[in-house]
Amino acid sequence: MHITNIQRGQADAFWKLRLEALKNHPEAFGSSYEEQVHTPMSEVESRINEEPDNYILGAFTEAGELVGMAGFRREQGMKVRHKGMVWGVYVSSKHRGQGIAKMLMQEILRRGKEIEGLRLIQLTVVTANTAAAALYKGLGFVSYGLEKEALMVQGQTYDEEMMSYFLG
Repeated sequence: MHITNIQRGQADAFWKLRLEALKNHPEAFGSSYEEQVHTPMSEVESRINEEPDNYILGAFTEAGELVGMAGFRREQGMKVRHKGMVWGVYVSSKHRGQGIAKMLMQEILRRGKEIEGLRLIQLTVVTANTAAAALYKGLGFVSYGLEKEALMVQGQTYDEEMMSYFLG
């Protein structure tokens, strides 16, 4: 498995995987498949950045297939630049159980330690996703709150746990 930034030229593969995530696990993401499926590819490409503090990591097989992803972006405001956020963590179902999400998260944490002034990395996880929550806790994330009924999918509500990783 090769972990590296997704490039704008890989927008089609990224978007295919992103839409798969939204369609197959609507309870796990704030965005919805229905709202995102018609997004123009030019807009998708514009979302792909390669800045040290704003990027999307991809997990690629030896054959070059994108099978996992995780986004990271640093907050921009003067008072919140010490924080970064992980978003959109997903591994395709046929590649789960191989430690790919852990590799993606470890790379985000490694890079986070190199960003000057970054003190913490935050994320949210749906409490029903116990495997993801266990992964994040195992990496050193700590819970700092619970948002009850954070998401509603087809009339069912889902709580989200808010977590932080302190860099220093």
